[in-house]
Amino acid sequence: MSSTQDLLNRLKHFVKAEAEAQYSVLKQQWSQPLALRVAKGWAIEGISLVAYDEGLIKLHCDTNNSRFREGDLVVLHQDNPEDPEALHLELEYDGDTALEASLKTGNHLHLLANPSGWIMDQDFIDLSMFYLDALNVAADSLRGRDLILPLLQGKIQPKMDYARYERTLDFLSQTHLNESQIESIALAYATDLLHLIQGPPGTGKTLTLAYLAKLLIDDEQRVLITGLTHRSINNALNKISQVDPTMPVCKIGNPQQARDLLVENYENFMDSQFGDLHGGYAIGATPFARFSQRLSNVEFDTILFDEASQITLPLAIMGMLGGDKYIFFGDENQLPPVSVFSEQQVNRYTIFNFLAGRGDETMLNVTYRLNDILVVWPSKTFYQNLLVPSSEAAPRRLQLSKSHSRWDFVLDPTAPAVFLDLCHCNTTVRSRTEADTLVEIILALLTHGIPPEEIGVLVPFRAQSRLIRSLLRRLISDETTFRNIVVDTVERMQGQERDVMLVSFATSSLAFATQIADFLIQPQRLNVAVTRARTKLILIGSHHMFDEGPLADPDDDGIFSLLRSLIDHCYTITLPEGRLD
Repeated sequence: MSSTQDLLNRLKHFVKAEAEAQYSVLKQQWSQPLALRVAKGWAIEGISLVAYDEGLIKLHCDTNNSRFREGDLVVLHQDNPEDPEALHLELEYDGDTALEASLKTGNHLHLLANPSGWIMDQDFIDLSMFYLDALNVAADSLRGRDLILPLLQGKIQPKMDYARYERTLDFLSQTHLNESQIESIALAYATDLLHLIQGPPGTGKTLTLAYLAKLLIDDEQRVLITGLTHRSINNALNKISQVDPTMPVCKIGNPQQARDLLVENYENFMDSQFGDLHGGYAIGATPFARFSQRLSNVEFDTILFDEASQITLPLAIMGMLGGDKYIFFGDENQLPPVSVFSEQQVNRYTIFNFLAGRGDETMLNVTYRLNDILVVWPSKTFYQNLLVPSSEAAPRRLQLSKSHSRWDFVLDPTAPAVFLDLCHCNTTVRSRTEADTLVEIILALLTHGIPPEEIGVLVPFRAQSRLIRSLLRRLISDETTFRNIVVDTVERMQGQERDVMLVSFATSSLAFATQIADFLIQPQRLNVAVTRARTKLILIGSHHMFDEGPLADPDDDGIFSLLRSLIDHCYTITLPEGRLD
C-alpha cells in the first residue's frame, strides 16, 4: 500500500502532465497553416459578427466544415489564437453558417470595433491550478489527512448501521422502486462513509439518487449534488423536485448553465438564503464551485457524486473536501474521462474504478430502456448477464404507421437490432454512402410518424456528423424538426435515450480502423452506443472494417472480436454500396 505522500505526488504529476499534454497538442494544432486547420476541421475562417447581446455573440460564416459542436470551448481571433485580444467563448449553437457563442473571457468591444475577418479555433482552459489547490488542501487539512486520503487508500473501512438499513428497506418497500434500487439506497443511506452504486443504462440511477437525497434531507442533512457536467447536476435536482416538490433544493452556478433546470438557481450561496435554513436541503454545484466564491467555506454532511466513472481522483477530492460521507453513482462500463492519455492510464485515476472492488458497492440491474432483444448483448458482455429488462420494457417494439417506404425491410419492428452492411471500401472519418443511406432512413422514420425527438444518430467522427447534418438540412425544411434530430458523437449522447438510434461507423478501412481501434471500438464507447435505443438499433457500416480474420496484434484482435460479437447479435442486411435493387 503506497504512502499518503506517494499518492498525492502521483496525483499532482497526473494533473500537471495532463494539462501540459493538452496544451502541447493544442499549440501544435494552432501552429499549422490556417488552410490546413480549416481543411482538417480544426478552424473556421471568414467569420463576421451578426449581433452581440449581453454576452451572447451571434456570428456568420460562409463555410463551416469544422469538428466543433455545441459546448466546445473556442477562441475567436484575427491572426493568432494566443493574441491577448482574442475572445474565449463557449459554442452554444452550431447551425453551419450561423453560430452562437457565450463570452467567457475577452473584451467584446474589440469584436464590435472589428466585426469581420475573424477565425475560430479550438480552445483550452487550464484548470490544473484548481486541482492542485484541492490536493494541497487535502494534504494540509484535518478532513483530508484523517478521512479522505486514508479512505481512498483503504486504511479506513466504512461501517454499516443495520438498524437504519432495515428501517429504510421497510420504508422503501412502499414505493414503486425495484429491489436493486431499494437495496442500493438502503446501503448508501446506512453507511457512515462511503458507497458506490453502479447504474447500467436505463436502470433509474437518477431516480435512485433522488430518493436517497430525500431520505438524507428528511434527516436534516445538508446534501451536495455534484458531478462532471451541469446537465447531470440539473437532471438530478429536477428528479429530486419531482420525487418530492416540498424538498428545499437549488443550484449554485452560472444562470447560463441552468436553462433546463426546474428548481431555483443562484449565482452564489449567499444569494440563496439556504444558509438560514435549520433543516436539511440539497444544493447542486460543480466541484469547482467549492473552490470559488460561489460555495467557498460552505459545509455539507453528505456528497452525492453523479457520473463518477468520468470523475478523476483530483476532481473527486475537490468535491469530497466539502463533507464527511460520499456516495458515488457511476458505471465503469460507460465512458471514462476525456483525456490525452490512454484508456488504461485514465482508468487508474477515475474515482469509481479506484474504489470499485472493495465490497462497498451495489448494482442496479433492471433497465427500463432496453427491450428484451437490445439488452442481451450489453448484459452478457459487460454486466455478467445480470442486467434484465423491466416487464414494461421487455416487449416494447417500434410502432410504425401504415405508410410504406422503401426502407421498411430495415425498419421492421420484429428485428430490434439490425446491422446494415453497405459493403463500401476505403473510407476513414466520413462516408457519403453511409450518410446518404442514413438520411434516407431518417426520412422514412418521419414518414412513419416517428417524432424527430425520438430519432438519434451516433457517429465516431465529427466530420461524419457534419456531413449528415448538412444533408438533413437540405432535405428537412422545418427548423424544429431538423434541430430535434440529434446527430452527435458518443460522448455527447451518454445519459440520453431515443426510440430509434442509428449508428454510423463511417470507417470501412481495416488499416485505418486498426490504427484507432482504442478509440473507434473502445468497449465503453460500444456499450454506450448500443444502449441508447428503446426499441430499434440500426448499425450502418461495412464488413470490410472488421471481417478480415485474426489480426497480427492480439490486443487489436480482441477489440475487433468484441465488435464482431455485436454484429453477430444483430440481424444482418447486406446492401452492396448502399443500392436498393
